[in-house]
Amino acid sequence: MKFDLHCHTQEGSLDGKLPIAEYIRLLQEKGYDGMLVTDHNSYNGYRRYRDRLKNKLKNFVVLKGIEYDTIDAGHILIIMPEQVKLKLLECRGLPVRILQDIVHRHGGILGPAHPCGEKYLSFTNTSRFYKSPELIKRFDFIEAFNACESAESNEGARTVSYTHLRAHETTLH
Repeated sequence: MKFDLHCHTQEGSLDGKLPIAEYIRLLQEKGYDGMLVTDHNSYNGYRRYRDRLKNKLKNFVVLKGIEYDTIDAGHILIIMPEQVKLKLLECRGLPVRILQDIVHRHGGILGPAHPCGEKYLSFTNTSRFYKSPELIKRFDFIEAFNACESAESNEGARTVSYTHLRAHETTLH
């Protein structure tokens, strides 16, 4: 299956260029099977899909996510079960350690978005990364490629992702 796992919609993000219906149409044209809606600190794009499009779409999966702006660790992608409704996730500014606890306690998963991108927006470019390197082990995934990032940023993300994967393999054996 082919999914776009970092999608901002016009309904939910200032940097979203397309309404969710148009986004879905373009992804389907390009052969995608689904998307993860990750608007900034908002579920508005996902809500638009749920309320107006869900029953009309066939053979295309739309997952509920969010790109959360922490106070200390940049942007974090979160995927929550559809039935879980946490308004707290639409209020940016939690510390990453607390965010990790809340998301995991409610059955969700999370990982740093564009981890080697711009300062303050990306996990490895925040002071929290250097003060608490163990926090990376509490992430469920790491975004290893982002079409809006530079080749250098994506290469750094792949390295961080590989290191994260190796650390998890070690703890599993």
